[in-house]
Amino acid sequence: MKHITRAVWVLSLVSFFTDIASEMLYPVLPIYLKIIGFSILFIGILEGIAEATAGLSKGYFGKLSDVTGKRVPFVRMGYALSAISKPMIVMLAHPIWVFFSRALDRLGKGLRTGARDALLSDEATPETKGKVFGFHRSMDTLGAVIGPLLALIYLFFYPQDYVTLFYLAFIPGIIAILFTFFLKDKQRTTEKNCKKTGFFSFIKYWKESPQTYRKIVIGLLLFTLFNSSDVFLLLKVKQAGLNDTMVIGTYIFYNLIYAIFSFPLGIMADKFGLKRIFIIGLVIYAAVYFGFALNENLHVFYGLFFLYGIYAAATEGISKAWLSNVTDQKDTATAIGAYSAFQSICTMLASAIAGLLWYKFGSATTFVATGSIAIIVAIYFMLIIRSNGKELQTQ
Repeated sequence: MKHITRAVWVLSLVSFFTDIASEMLYPVLPIYLKIIGFSILFIGILEGIAEATAGLSKGYFGKLSDVTGKRVPFVRMGYALSAISKPMIVMLAHPIWVFFSRALDRLGKGLRTGARDALLSDEATPETKGKVFGFHRSMDTLGAVIGPLLALIYLFFYPQDYVTLFYLAFIPGIIAILFTFFLKDKQRTTEKNCKKTGFFSFIKYWKESPQTYRKIVIGLLLFTLFNSSDVFLLLKVKQAGLNDTMVIGTYIFYNLIYAIFSFPLGIMADKFGLKRIFIIGLVIYAAVYFGFALNENLHVFYGLFFLYGIYAAATEGISKAWLSNVTDQKDTATAIGAYSAFQSICTMLASAIAGLLWYKFGSATTFVATGSIAIIVAIYFMLIIRSNGKELQTQ
């Protein structure tokens, strides 16, 4: 824990409590929306627009954080918006109000992501990025374990009392906001033209960014384009015979493995290279998806979800650490924000592609195609991304 500074601890605790709040509602949000009369189509449109809001705003606010030289205000306001959006959803059962509440939640995520990751990057050296981002990811995902567990326990004693659960989720959200007041901005150089920052100004960074950054992002986005929602994996085990409680339990198990291994794999990434650990993660991902295509045994599925947790731990935080190592410190929030914006668009398309493949050719084809793309991306990173200059720190 030598390189885990006070600021990293605070940011990790903020993410921990926020994820408890968000994941308490993750299993029940679709159920609640159906109860108040929303169709599956409307829920899909709602989530798609909400994610698009988060994605595009990540790029804009990341750029704004860099040009103003401020991090903490974006982090604090971002987490605050997400916290207040939780109880807002159930205050009024009207489509426009629900859409506004969900968009507010996603806007909060867009506000904070680039600035938060830039703060984490500032607390590390190129040799400790994996450890710092891995620790944060571990704490964040631990919240994703506790949140659904709390929801299951509450609903066991108070079945179908979803409205109260939304209000209860406000409590960890408030705790997260309070922790942000322990954060302080460091003095940094600002740009004079910050008032001219347009909503899509982060796109210009693509032309200005280092070549290595663009190469990495191209590979990451190709992978994201076929990396569909975890819902498809849960749907597969549901079809294999698990009941709803066991499906949620499987999701919790995956997040637990993810949380346990994120920090150790971050340490390994610093020692053996961020790129190497990321590629290993892609290979594990491919193995999992090939396994889902061929397997029908419930016990094997548990093993595959274990490996899926390892994959997530080896890629999620490490990808951001990798990107932050190949960009200038003054552009960190812009670089991560721009990537996150493009990633969100690809994520939306990914689920549509997976759904189409599943509908036309079946689940096995969907999983094989996705696993194959992961292998192609792993080969791309091995052949295209070479060691030179600053990039040497990422190998």
